[in-house]
Amino acid sequence: MSPPLSHLEQIKAASRLLRGTIADGLADPVTGAISEDDNKLLKFHGSYQQDDRDLREERRQQKLEPAYAFMIRARLPGGVVTPAQWLAFDAIAREHANGTLRITTRQTFQWHGVIKHRLKSTIAAINASLVDTIAACGDVNRTVVSSANPVESRAHAAAYAWAVRLSEHLLPKTRAYHEIWLDGEKLPSSGPADQLLPQAGEGKPERPAAAHASLGTEESEPLYGPTYLPRKFKIGLAVPPTNDVDVFAQDLGLIAVLEAGELVGFNVAIGGGMGATHGDPTTYPRLGDVIGFVPPEQLLSVAESVLTTQRDFGNRVERKHARLKYTIDRLGLDGFKAEVERRLGFTLEPARAFHFDHNGDRHGWIEGEDGRWHLTLQIEAGRLADTSGRPWLSGLREIAKIHSGDFRLTCNQNLIVANVAAADRAAIDALVERHALDGYRRGSAIRRHAIACVALPTCGLAMAEAERYLPELLPKIETLLDEHGLADAPILLRLSGCPNGCSRPYLGEIALVGRAPGRYDLRLGADFRGQRLNRPYRENVTETAILEALDPLFARYAAERATDEGFGDFLLRAGVLPVETPRRIPAEVIA
Repeated sequence: MSPPLSHLEQIKAASRLLRGTIADGLADPVTGAISEDDNKLLKFHGSYQQDDRDLREERRQQKLEPAYAFMIRARLPGGVVTPAQWLAFDAIAREHANGTLRITTRQTFQWHGVIKHRLKSTIAAINASLVDTIAACGDVNRTVVSSANPVESRAHAAAYAWAVRLSEHLLPKTRAYHEIWLDGEKLPSSGPADQLLPQAGEGKPERPAAAHASLGTEESEPLYGPTYLPRKFKIGLAVPPTNDVDVFAQDLGLIAVLEAGELVGFNVAIGGGMGATHGDPTTYPRLGDVIGFVPPEQLLSVAESVLTTQRDFGNRVERKHARLKYTIDRLGLDGFKAEVERRLGFTLEPARAFHFDHNGDRHGWIEGEDGRWHLTLQIEAGRLADTSGRPWLSGLREIAKIHSGDFRLTCNQNLIVANVAAADRAAIDALVERHALDGYRRGSAIRRHAIACVALPTCGLAMAEAERYLPELLPKIETLLDEHGLADAPILLRLSGCPNGCSRPYLGEIALVGRAPGRYDLRLGADFRGQRLNRPYRENVTETAILEALDPLFARYAAERATDEGFGDFLLRAGVLPVETPRRIPAEVIA
């Protein structure tokens, strides 16, 4: 007898293509929350219900329900925003949310602190700016990321165009989003689906036809089916020599192959993923494996075949093992690839040669091949707000009012004022300086390459601080680096409040992964190209122990490093860390 499917699989099957009872919950004036089942479905619409964990105990003592609010995330393939959209997003942040915009590690925006009775009007306002939020979260293909500065070269422009096409091609087809948030015309309901996808390996590995039929002829999900994917699915396109999207951390990573500056296709990597669970060795971060090359005209078919193979073979019983990386490790890379090629009806070409220099951003002004300019600003933890000495939100508002180009968000939580005419640079620079957005000119190298997730107080998964801790931690690490003459050494620092990996901590040369308030795992040894995972160095330690561990390592790095040798590379060469790659768990352990 097959094991029961997870509770969330049952929720999806009964949801009538993501409708659930979300509309009823929004209309309920008694509570600031919606039901737990509807909260699971809400993610597919681009929003998470959260509460302020700083206030939980106080409100409990007052016999009040938690301080519920909602985070909303835009689906923004390639991270491109016009000045008009920027001004609209800014207004939404101030009028509907908590007065901040946050750039995520998936090249999009989040609004935090939206209360329930404003949720519908906020999403409608986002749609009015010609951006939506559907599929920004949930068990679907999420925002497709692409190497930044797509107008810097023809290849970047082509990669961005493919990111948009992939995003649109893999969108859910349900009209639930339009009905709930935009008062769209409702389609007749035919009741819940009467069949769930069987567990991979047990019976026919295809989605049953009856599942489509049960939805009625008026609406269906031809790509996803009624229960969508087993878990989230992420796609990233990188243009060498810059791996600024961390392409090997994606479920489907696409590496642009260029000839004479023109895009001729993509190397295809599958199975990347950052999430893990403390104390559970059957969960682990994994880098994607390159399985071949595909010309551009076959890219949509390849993406669809990888996605549907995961749809049909992914684990729908245990969500901790439901990501594509576990499906590949259970079936074997060759077996998974063979199934993809069977669906394609052709064999992938051999992978082409490629090389990455780094996975950071290039701060400051860069001239594109068309003579226009791009200014990359450092945005600490991606948070755009007006704070003491940092009126960043106001500054970007003023820039948007005069900017004739566009804005580009990066996967490293930074911002590019893009497509600037040479004659307009001085005006942009003046506003940047006036609003203290010029920190990239003065900050240390490690500060420019630091990433932190949101964590406390709003993320329900957070075990420790991250975004709020970064401003405290950075000066202490910078002091150590300065003492050893390393202030200008580019080192990747990643800070995560839990092991789920939103800030891609397992690709940091130095990474802190939260265990409990004030306690972290210290991980070391990734490279600066996003092609090697780090590994644990100290577990469940305090800040004091972290700094004490780093100080002698910085001293050795300063004295013994080779020319242009990265910190992570040095730690392996010097024998501080084992050279062998971290063990992947055998298939039988996670089956």
